Order: sequence, then C-alpha cells, then structure tokens
Amino acid sequence: MSNTTATLQDVGSVNDFLNAAATETVPLFEHLEFEFLLEYDVFAPSGRGRTRVHEPPDLFRGFLHCYYKDVYGTRPVTRELQHSLVWYYCGLDKPPSRDTVDRFLTDLEHVIDDVFKRLVEQAACRGLLDSTYSIDSTHIEAVQYNDAASWNYDPTAEEHYYGFGCTIVSTGPKIPIAAEFTQSKQADQETAMRVTCDALAVDTPIWMLGDSAYDILDWHDHLLAAGVVPIAPYNPRNTDDPLDIEYRVEDRITEHSEEVLLKQSILDETYNHRIGVERTNDAVKDCGLGHVRARGRVHARTEVFVALCLRLVVAITNYERGNEPGCEML
Repeated sequence: MSNTTATLQDVGSVNDFLNAAATETVPLFEHLEFEFLLEYDVFAPSGRGRTRVHEPPDLFRGFLHCYYKDVYGTRPVTRELQHSLVWYYCGLDKPPSRDTVDRFLTDLEHVIDDVFKRLVEQAACRGLLDSTYSIDSTHIEAVQYNDAASWNYDPTAEEHYYGFGCTIVSTGPKIPIAAEFTQSKQADQETAMRVTCDALAVDTPIWMLGDSAYDILDWHDHLLAAGVVPIAPYNPRNTDDPLDIEYRVEDRITEHSEEVLLKQSILDETYNHRIGVERTNDAVKDCGLGHVRARGRVHARTEVFVALCLRLVVAITNYERGNEPGCEML
C-alpha cells in the first residue's frame, strides 16, 4: 500500500469519525416535533414585521445538541453551532450568531416552564409514567462569577458548594415530571407542596416517596386527600414526644381512616424504589443540570430547565428506539 493511499484512508476515517460525532444527536430529533414553540408570543415577529433569521424549534434543537455534548454557555454553544453538520442536522439554514443564541435563551426564559410541561405530556402520552412518584432535592453548582448564587451546605455530600438547588419529582425510566429551581438544595415546605401539586396535575400515582425532609403533615394530608399514599421516614426530631412508627403515613392513616391498613413490609418494599429519583438526578446532571455556567438567577434557571427538557427528550427517544437498559443514549 502506498503512502498516498494510506493518507487518503486516514483522512476518510477522520471525516467519518467527525461525521458520526456531529450526527450522534440526530435520533433526538426523529421522534419529537418542537413546532409548538412557534405558538408562543415571545417568539412572534416584531411589531415592524421583522421575522427571525432562525426558527425557535431549530435553535432549541441546537441547544439540545449542545447540552448532550456537554457544551454550555452562549459562547461555547455558538462555536459548536458553527460546525456545518451540526447546524444542518439541527434544521438551521446557517450558523446562528452569538447575539441570536443569547436572544433565544433570553426569550426562552419566559416559556421554559411550559416547554418542560409539554414534553412531560409527551412522555405521559407514551405511557412512560408509572404508579410511583419520588421527590428529592439536589444541588446545582454555579460559576463563581454568578453573583445570584450563594454558598450552601449539602448534608448528603457533607460539604459546602457554591450554587443553587432543584427539587424534582420523577417516575418511570428516570423521567422528571415536575421541578422547581431553588436558592439552595434544601427546599422549603412551600416549594415541596408546589412541586407535588405540579406532579399530581400530570397524573395521579399510587405512591409518593420522599426522604425524612418530607415528614411534613400538610404534604401527607394533601396526598392522602388526593388518593395517593405518601411514604417518608418519620423524623422523631420534630417532636419532644416521638411516636413509635417508621413512616409518618402510619399515623396519618390512623387519623384519616380506621379501615385502611398498610403492612410495614409493604411500606419498606415500596420505599426502596426511592432510589429511582437519585438515578433521575444523576441522569439530569448528565444532561447539564449539575453545573450551570450562566450569569444571574434567571439565566441559570433556564439552563436547568433545558437540562430537564433534554432528559425527557432522551427518555422518549430511548423508548421510541426500543433501547434496552445499558444501551440508552444517556
């Protein structure tokens, strides 16, 4: 074999490698349409009739691609979308400018909650939700120049971190169905109740699992009234006269009904499924939730919800492609 032939083959293999890397995220766009983004007024043409050079669905695909490839921030995203195969497969007619990328992210802030809900609905329509929901909070690290972030303590890791928090309700194959961005990892009762209500608005499960931080009377009573059995470990530190129970629901069921009985073994077995929310947290962090690069609270929150959206898109794609555990995209 001549040196010339070998060189040409090397060039071909490099190009094939680059093509494969650029099109790895194409499956994310095969099973979901993002045209609903055109319905939002924030993306409408200006009063003078000036249209956008790039359509919102295409830019959203661009962000999903970048987050999947661990590319975050308007500058890095703009650079990534300069590659011809990338912007082409995202549906763009040409590479967007940094101003365009920044403007889209700013506009997306106004509707990102609804975009997330629309994707949750898509997952629900495919039957990806199951009868057990889990709620948990996780930490989100921020860059030091984000003045809106603060130093917080993560009791799980037993260390301090600079950033924010996020409370997530998940179900099924690592699917987030409700979430809220918080100033710190430890969410207050109001946030817990709001995220729980958002999750129940999607569908009504049989079980709702939470750690001892959710040993909250209002949380338990609200779920029981909705026909959901809450399971959270009883926290004896909340009282000077602790009850002889493992889970708060044991006491609340006694208050609500004399006919309902739940065996300890059933509560224990069901609570073991709570590990699912931790896997969801890890999966969403793989999608970019773990470390936000944006400045300010609003931009940071938007980045977090884009990461949540990406996790939903990946889960739906895995389902549509029939991927087995271990062969998933993320």
